[in-house]
Amino acid sequence: MERDLGLEGNQYQTAVSLLFVTYILSELPSNLVLKKCRPSRWISFITTAWGIVATLTGITQNFAGLVVCRLLLGALEGGLFPGLAVYLTFFYTKRELALRIGYLFVSAAVAGGCGGLLAFGIGHMDGIAGQSGWRWIMIMEGIPTVLLGIATWWLLADDLETAYYLTPDEKTLMIRRRNRQAGQTQSAQEFSWVDVRKGLMDWKVYAFCIGQFGADTMLYGFSIFLPTIIKAIGPQWSNPIVQLLTIPCYAVGAISYILIARLSDAQQLRGVYSVLFGVISVVGYGILLSDSSSGVHYFGCFLVAMGLYVVVGLPLAWLPLNNPRYGKRTTATALQLTVANSSGIMASFLYTNADSPRYIRGHAVTLAMVGWASLVYFSMWQYFARENRRRRDGKEDAKVAGMSEEEIAELGDRSPRFVYTI
Repeated sequence: MERDLGLEGNQYQTAVSLLFVTYILSELPSNLVLKKCRPSRWISFITTAWGIVATLTGITQNFAGLVVCRLLLGALEGGLFPGLAVYLTFFYTKRELALRIGYLFVSAAVAGGCGGLLAFGIGHMDGIAGQSGWRWIMIMEGIPTVLLGIATWWLLADDLETAYYLTPDEKTLMIRRRNRQAGQTQSAQEFSWVDVRKGLMDWKVYAFCIGQFGADTMLYGFSIFLPTIIKAIGPQWSNPIVQLLTIPCYAVGAISYILIARLSDAQQLRGVYSVLFGVISVVGYGILLSDSSSGVHYFGCFLVAMGLYVVVGLPLAWLPLNNPRYGKRTTATALQLTVANSSGIMASFLYTNADSPRYIRGHAVTLAMVGWASLVYFSMWQYFARENRRRRDGKEDAKVAGMSEEEIAELGDRSPRFVYTI
């Protein structure tokens, strides 16, 4: 790509990072219009549009064209994950959500693994029709996205009431399950600017934003530069072999997260696993920083991957569960991902050619950021546990003295009856 587009210096890193500018700017607005535009229509539109742009990236001819494509990709793709994370809360209870969000993250891990495999295969198309291999990768991976985006228009239900694949009895059961959860009143399901403002003013939301920023620094640095890291570990390995060696790392990450997400849902524990697996990733980066053999460094990649999706994914199920009102929940999730994804701008510059082959700076910064995220999640775990004890002991009841049960239920997470997931 650098040769074909005439890229010089850090222009590649610049193009990579510019995606995150429009990406983070689009996340909150996208979540705020999700229900108004209908999830099936909105998600279909942004998916189809970014698939078209991704495909057309394969025919860019210069740095300017690449920058335009990256900016458009960010603007379109930014709303997908926060939208899907909130969309899942329409259907699943607090004992089911982490695993379902886990499926989203595992799909990302599988995509990373398949991306390496596809890059290995499609890379052999280099020279066909006079086009470089990287162009064929963009084109061949963009077209399925367009087709899936179009299909989503008809396949995706907007909510429980419009889920065509559920019988009337199943819909009734799902609605009853949802309404049994604390704070899930009828008005809580509707969009409210009052709830949006409460989301914007809640310090707990910003604490999760800070923690997610640290964790996502690892997500972007690892996912973007894993082939670069592995190539530095084994300079003698060819590029196709390097792509293949990324696949086991993603597989470990996917399996770890599915197992922990299922366990976390069953035990209703988020903090302990977020912290524990954050520490595992820190150990992995410590190994990458050490002066060890190629085999030991490659083992470090597995430890990083093992903790990666857990410490990134569980908090995305943790925060929305502690905000039962839709307006606040969709705002909190969008802010969490907006701040977190801004880490991609920094992560794009952590692994530069000047730091090759050890990439000490990239590994050290990422280690520090993951350690910071683990500390934040430990603090929130302890805070929520303390608040639950206070509410259980009746120390918060004075705040709702004289209020009816209906009024208390409308308080959402501020109600003394609401129990935080820890």
